[in-house]
Amino acid sequence: MAGEHGRGGGGGGAVGEHYMPVIRSDDQREDQYQEKQPAAVSVAKGVAAATASGSMLVLAGLTVTGTVLALIVATPLLVIFSPVLVPAAFAASLLAAGFASSGAFGAAAVGLLAWMYRYLQSPSGEHAPAGADKVEHARARLDDKAHDVRDWVQHRLDQART
Repeated sequence: MAGEHGRGGGGGGAVGEHYMPVIRSDDQREDQYQEKQPAAVSVAKGVAAATASGSMLVLAGLTVTGTVLALIVATPLLVIFSPVLVPAAFAASLLAAGFASSGAFGAAAVGLLAWMYRYLQSPSGEHAPAGADKVEHARARLDDKAHDVRDWVQHRLDQART
C-alpha cells in the first residue's frame, strides 16, 4: 500500500506505520527491533563489525610502523643537514610571519580607509557609520585637553614672567 509508506498515491496519511519508530521512545524502539531481529542477523552484524575494526587496527599498526621506520631513516639526514635546515626553517617562519602581518595590516588599513570615507561622506552625522559617535566624543575630549594644556602653559609662562 503506497499510502501507508508515504509514497504518493491516493488516500492514506503522511504518518504511516513506517514512520512510527521515529515517534516512539527509545525503549519501545529497542524492544521492537530486538523482537524482529533474528539471531543470524545479529551474528552477521557482529562479524562485520569485528572484521571492520580488526582491519582498522591492522592499518593503524602499519601506519605507526611506517612512521617509526621513516623517522629512523630520516634522523641521520636531519642531523647531518641541521646546520642548514634550522636557519632555513627560522628564515622561512620569519618570512611567513612577515607576509601574514603585512596582509593583516593592509586589510586593517583598507577597512579603516573605507570607514573614514563613509564617515566623511555622511552629512553631519546622518547615516554615519558605526562608531562615529565615539570619534566625535574623542574629538571633543582631545579639544578640551588641548585647551587645558594651553591654559596650563599660559599660567606657567605668566608665573615665570612675574
